[in-house]
Amino acid sequence: MTYVIALPCVDVKDKACIDECPVDCIYEGERMLYIHPDECVDCGACEPVCPVEAIYYEDDVPDKWAEYYNANVEFFSEIGSPGGAAKMGLIEHDHDLIKSLAPQNG
Repeated sequence: MTYVIALPCVDVKDKACIDECPVDCIYEGERMLYIHPDECVDCGACEPVCPVEAIYYEDDVPDKWAEYYNANVEFFSEIGSPGGAAKMGLIEHDHDLIKSLAPQNG
């Protein structure tokens, strides 16, 4: 199980969750943040600090955003498990779902 970042994060990327994450598993894409499913330890520290309520426990993602689970997992298909977001910095890439979205008003 893991936490998932959904639509409210797109084009916002507040990053309060990054500061709270004790295992550095929240990576920054061009338009959205992504939680690495293999690095997340399910501590839940990220969820309450998100100002736009974009972070959900995997089983609690609203149906309208269910595809964001796959977007979070598939985002890492090319980069694998780097073992820490801080050393990666901005990853100039997003999942195709995010790329296809019109700009979001944050």
